[in-house]
Amino acid sequence: MADRLEICPRCGSDAAYVTEVNQDINNYFCYGCGFQSNSLMREGELIMEEQMEILPELYKDLKHEDENGQVWFPSTVNLPKKGMVFANGANSKNWKWAAVKSVKVKEEEKEKYPIPGKKGKFYENRMDMTTMKMFEERDFIDALSYIKVLPE
Repeated sequence: MADRLEICPRCGSDAAYVTEVNQDINNYFCYGCGFQSNSLMREGELIMEEQMEILPELYKDLKHEDENGQVWFPSTVNLPKKGMVFANGANSKNWKWAAVKSVKVKEEEKEKYPIPGKKGKFYENRMDMTTMKMFEERDFIDALSYIKVLPE
């Protein structure tokens, strides 16, 4: 089966992009609300337990279980040459999407940005937190446009 768009069970938009991994597993990414899931993301599954151990508290607080028992979390989009979009806030009642643009690392600053595990290698780009712009929950696609992932 080919990739397709479906109605998002979290926000109701028609922008949930479904990618088939194999006949039993699909990945879901909603461009309407910015949340993502996977067929295996269900309470009691090992992948869920692993996610709950490593996710930031805000992401855990924003966890959404749909009517089929599948769990959805906010996405983090991190594209070194473009920027990053992530959920940012105090809790599930007070959060927004944050978008930060990427900038080239200046030659004289490159040693401040080593690539872990790669001796003598340095990042070419970094996230410029001075460019952070906040977007409402339903404006995820605008946050992606801000970092030039999608046209404005």
